[in-house]
Amino acid sequence: MLVLGGTRFVGPFAVRRLAAEGHRVAIFHRGATEAELPPTVKHVHGDFGRFGEHLDALRAFSPDVVVDLVPYVDKAGHGVAHFAGVAERAVVLSSGDVYRAFARLLGSEPGDPDPVPLTEASPLRTGPSPDLAAGIDYDNLEVERALQSAELPVTVLRLAVVYGPGDPYNRLGGYVRRMDDRREVILLEERVAPWRWSREYVANVAAAIAAVVADPRSAGRVYNVAPATTLTEEQWVRAIAAAVGWRGEIVRVPSEVLPDAMRLGIDVRQEIVMDSSRIRRELGFEPPVGLEEGLRRTVEWARRTPVAVPDYAEEDAALAKLRPALA
Repeated sequence: MLVLGGTRFVGPFAVRRLAAEGHRVAIFHRGATEAELPPTVKHVHGDFGRFGEHLDALRAFSPDVVVDLVPYVDKAGHGVAHFAGVAERAVVLSSGDVYRAFARLLGSEPGDPDPVPLTEASPLRTGPSPDLAAGIDYDNLEVERALQSAELPVTVLRLAVVYGPGDPYNRLGGYVRRMDDRREVILLEERVAPWRWSREYVANVAAAIAAVVADPRSAGRVYNVAPATTLTEEQWVRAIAAAVGWRGEIVRVPSEVLPDAMRLGIDVRQEIVMDSSRIRRELGFEPPVGLEEGLRRTVEWARRTPVAVPDYAEEDAALAKLRPALA
């Protein structure tokens, strides 16, 4: 197996899983980050911007499957396409943000909410990703379109929001910090509390990558990778609280009362609930790590990687405005 990327967040989990399943693995990366990987993994260092200069050495590895974990990085054409005639097939990571529902959630494409759950056949966006910014300058939909002309079978994995140890956004960090700081109350935007967005634990994503790598039936297919059940935002916070051991109160707060930083600028009529039944049905895939265990591991990591102290004065002021109404 040749893995493009492999040293950040999803990458180390995927590489370790592939090696544990007996695959001979080489990874190509810049060398800026070195993860803890099995000693059997071969490292090839190089700049993705000069990817063509390394192709002869990478092709000489004669990979059966090429796994692209960073398909948005410039590779003079998407990396896996360069291995046509060498590799049997490829696996490329994408995201649920390719669906039109994501654009409607953020208001970049007008129309009524798309029905959920989102299947692999659900409508895709017609315009650019609405969250493109200085820190996110790539579009998964463009990646998927480019792969359609690749001269080898490509399996595309559309991921739910991924959480877990190493998460560059530390998505659980804010809640864990508040709970560990013994806040008696956590404020939750009222309109967001019943809203749902699929989230999957990083080791389960790695297991899905390994499942499609190992199974030739996945060639040319698109699969959602998401949990079987999607929690509401309030259920998600309560699940984190259970992992932390926090027994405080979750209070739903009208948007106008919340501090600006705590408001989500989304259309909550549009949920992002992804249907992962295809990969389960076709490949017999079952995520190996349950919600409780995944959150426990993530909380442990978040405690070692604390976020800055939130503005508790603003939160207390918002609660003080609300308390008379609650009384």
